[in-house]
Amino acid sequence: MPGFPIIDAHVHLCNVSELKYSWTKEVPQLGRNVSPADLKQAAGPVQVEKFIFVEVDVDSPHQLTEAAWIESLKPSTPELGGMVVSLPLELGAAIEEDIITLKRHSLLRGIRRLIQKESDPEFCLQPRFIEGLKLLAKHDLSFDICIYHHQLPSVLKMVVQCPEVHFVLDHIGKPGIKAGLFEPWGAQIKELSRFANVACKISGIITEADHKSWTREQVKPYIAHAIDCFGFDRAMFGSDWHVQELAGTYPGWIDVVDWVIAGASDGEKRKLYRETAKRVYRIS
Repeated sequence: MPGFPIIDAHVHLCNVSELKYSWTKEVPQLGRNVSPADLKQAAGPVQVEKFIFVEVDVDSPHQLTEAAWIESLKPSTPELGGMVVSLPLELGAAIEEDIITLKRHSLLRGIRRLIQKESDPEFCLQPRFIEGLKLLAKHDLSFDICIYHHQLPSVLKMVVQCPEVHFVLDHIGKPGIKAGLFEPWGAQIKELSRFANVACKISGIITEADHKSWTREQVKPYIAHAIDCFGFDRAMFGSDWHVQELAGTYPGWIDVVDWVIAGASDGEKRKLYRETAKRVYRIS
């Protein structure tokens, strides 16, 4: 366990009392109110100094309402370091009005539009989606890429078209761990890491393995490869809590990451657990 307070780059909070998350019908154990106090309890002995809230696929058109709710938590939640909120970037230039509205929130750091659930393999290459993406650079916002591994070819093309946008790859691109697939994911991650404007979250990995029978030996090659590709300067720790509960505990996930990076220097560990996220998400 890190001997210093960490920054968690990927945390989910839910407000089912006021917002609707239709996807939770398929995983009802996640369809509950989730607060910063719940995160603190789940983290247990892990010292979480700051965390980044990442949108939870709230039903449209409530994305702005979700963002306003998170912003309202700021006065009572000093550990809330920023938020990545949802917007339908496929609307292109028409989305700029919503971006301007969101920028009133001091916690805003980036945008995420889930790509993983789209059946069209070129969804993120549509001209209007690219148009919406490019607006983020104009407004100094990053884009969190949330995909499954088979969507990496399109993501590579997307990144080429948006050199001014800062990207963060969530969950190391969700490789097919449960099926034992390493390639072509491994080669594509290496290719993606060559773009200096892309960082990578070491998060959401155990949930891509069998939730009940995964082992740390099974997930180690994927974690190690992502860190080797992006380096500690562009890799950052994320818990993916509370979704991560499907496959393990918060301290248990920390233990896995610690085990994988056991040979790293203290400085490298601080980059992974603190400094990269602090820089990428501009956490003060």
